Amino acid sequence: MSAEIDYYELLEVERTANDGTIKSSYRRLAMRYHPDKNPGDHEAEAKFKAISQAYDCLKDPQKRAAYDQYGHAAFQQGAGGQGGQGFGGGDFGGFSDIFDTIFGGGGGQQQARRGADLRYDMEVSLDEAFHGKQAEIRIDVSQVCEPCTGTGAEPGTNRRRCTMCAGHGKVRAQQGFFMVERTCPTCHGRGEVIEKPCRVCRGEGRVDKPQTLEVNVPPGVDNGTRIRLAGKGEAGPFGAPPGDLYIFLHIKRHTMFERDGTTLITRVPITFTKAALGGDVDLPGIDGERLKVTIPEGIQSGKQLRKRGAGMPVLQGRGRGDLVIEIVVETPTKLSARQKELLCELQATETGEECPGSKGFFERIKGAFLGE
Repeated sequence: MSAEIDYYELLEVERTANDGTIKSSYRRLAMRYHPDKNPGDHEAEAKFKAISQAYDCLKDPQKRAAYDQYGHAAFQQGAGGQGGQGFGGGDFGGFSDIFDTIFGGGGGQQQARRGADLRYDMEVSLDEAFHGKQAEIRIDVSQVCEPCTGTGAEPGTNRRRCTMCAGHGKVRAQQGFFMVERTCPTCHGRGEVIEKPCRVCRGEGRVDKPQTLEVNVPPGVDNGTRIRLAGKGEAGPFGAPPGDLYIFLHIKRHTMFERDGTTLITRVPITFTKAALGGDVDLPGIDGERLKVTIPEGIQSGKQLRKRGAGMPVLQGRGRGDLVIEIVVETPTKLSARQKELLCELQATETGEECPGSKGFFERIKGAFLGE
């Protein structure tokens, strides 16, 4: 299989294909040409190696950008460079730094590329956010392949020295007036290549499988609170360290309380007689305790009362916020004949001084009509 065949043609995708399309096409072709499915077929084996090399390039944003701009020349050594000769010298000067600037590193010793970080969205109730909880989640994530222990090589098989970089893990390329050095795209800087890919992970060193995890949700979490599970993300390629898993919390709407940070807000409807005469009302707190709220005489609708320390706990701290009780005075809609009679008697005794706001309003209206 010629190494100069376009990588996009090898993977049977358009040049504008996204990462998901490229990955899907690679898996389909890898399954078709895998050596285990084509024993003794050297052409299929060569095809498998070619599409693996193409996918290795196109799945990496930096490699793909370089390939899109320079083609195969982006990964070839400069004139006279034969199998990685000359790597022992220090004659590159600042050219590696130039390549680092363009590609974000890779001019020196190869660093193991850790696995990707993952995100998981979890919904919890306000009561669970108050008390905290131990939750169990189940996710599908790439994990280290057990048969090959993450190496990507079939158990019992050997690795061989990479012919592209001659085992140095780095290659040089001439780009115009510049000579640049970068990690070998074939062996990923290891200096070795897999002789026979693991049949379980197809040489990737990791496989997708479900994983059950315990998540500790501490008291006081709020919308957007992020919990980090170190090392529980995607497994790194070829035994590299795994990424992290981030749990993003979303708080369900509560039937009684609204939340503003550590402050809880609730609206309490009371009768107009309770508003006029005052009295006590009992409310259930978010902690399950009964709260007694004293309503002062003559309270108006919209007035807010505050219960100190009856709100949400401070996340990873001490104390609690407050509970704000907003009063809503409810006008009765269903009155008995006797109740109407009593209200009429009350109305007959009104002088206007009982409700100064109402009195002042109508006096202003009267003055407007009379031109005063």
